[in-house]
Amino acid sequence: MNYSGIFRKSILLLLVVIPVLFLESCSSSGGSKSKGGKTASSKGKSSGRSSTKGKGEVAKGKGSKNSRSSKKEDVGMINGEIGATARKGWKQTTPLGMVLIPSGSYMMGQADEDVTASSVSFNKRVTVAQFYMDDTEITNNEYRQFTNVMMTDSISVLGEEKILAEYYPDTTVWSKDFTYHNGDPMTEYYFSSPAFDMYPVVGVSWTAARYFCDWRTKAYNDYRTSEGMYISPRFRLPSEAEWEWAARGGKASAKYPWGNPYVANGKGCLLANFKPHRGNYDADGYAYTAPANQFNPNDYGLYNMAGNVAEWCLDAYADNSVAITWDLNTINDDKEEPRKVIRGGSWKDVAFYLETGARSYEYENKKRSYIGFRCAMNHLGRSSGKEFK
Repeated sequence: MNYSGIFRKSILLLLVVIPVLFLESCSSSGGSKSKGGKTASSKGKSSGRSSTKGKGEVAKGKGSKNSRSSKKEDVGMINGEIGATARKGWKQTTPLGMVLIPSGSYMMGQADEDVTASSVSFNKRVTVAQFYMDDTEITNNEYRQFTNVMMTDSISVLGEEKILAEYYPDTTVWSKDFTYHNGDPMTEYYFSSPAFDMYPVVGVSWTAARYFCDWRTKAYNDYRTSEGMYISPRFRLPSEAEWEWAARGGKASAKYPWGNPYVANGKGCLLANFKPHRGNYDADGYAYTAPANQFNPNDYGLYNMAGNVAEWCLDAYADNSVAITWDLNTINDDKEEPRKVIRGGSWKDVAFYLETGARSYEYENKKRSYIGFRCAMNHLGRSSGKEFK
């Protein structure tokens, strides 16, 4: 008897049968519903995301004609059982002027030596969830929409004095911030003239910046509600960890948002608006601030994450923030601490403060000619990643 031939045929048979059995087991476990799952079975009920008409029809949403069966079952209930699937119609769209920043993990803190020897920016690995961020700082014209509404719709509630004192930009900061400096022309024209419409708003406190975010949220969600859409997550200031992650533009340990260790390109052109050459303010083309969309954006599409104006962050400031904050969606929300984090450096700062890891602070009620802000927004869930290709 030819045992070797029989053995070879047996092996070939096993090679054919085993994969078939494996595929059948995979398809049966993944394709059909097991006994304890939450998806409705095929008998008289809808399967997956589609719905079929009949006795076991899945409720389509709140207020829908099909939201109740003949037995007046609750929304999402099927024949007395929980069969709720995802509600239809939800899609988080990118708000106007914002870009989606991917989630990631990075070494937050110093990307170079600690020139000031302040020891307040030690390295720490943190993870940041996906979020939206304004591609530019909030401009004068954008902020003017807010003040116009405040002066018309809210004046009877808040009062003109409170609006002007707390939420209106303090244009006198151009004269008050610097000794022996003629800031009168900027005081008179910076917020009011169309010449500065696309320049970043300044003279706004941390408190006012947060109130602007609340107003922007209400305006956005009022519209969405009127159009029958679900409400969106609220606008807010970015956390310090989010701000630094966004500033790096996906470049690990980048010293500056553009990545390389220099503040000028190969042609000698400065890459941001700051104070170079021992005080040659005009060397970058602008003696004071620059338009919010000036200079090249980083790899996430964000403009002026270094220089122009420093930016308010949501965090309270602490010298030992590395020790007291968690490493996932890091934030220091100490409401008793009046000092708030500012990041990015400004038109009046030397290059050190433009570094992605450099930290500073200002008191929450202070208004400065070199501090502005931009908004952020949570992204609900995790995307497919196609947005970043």
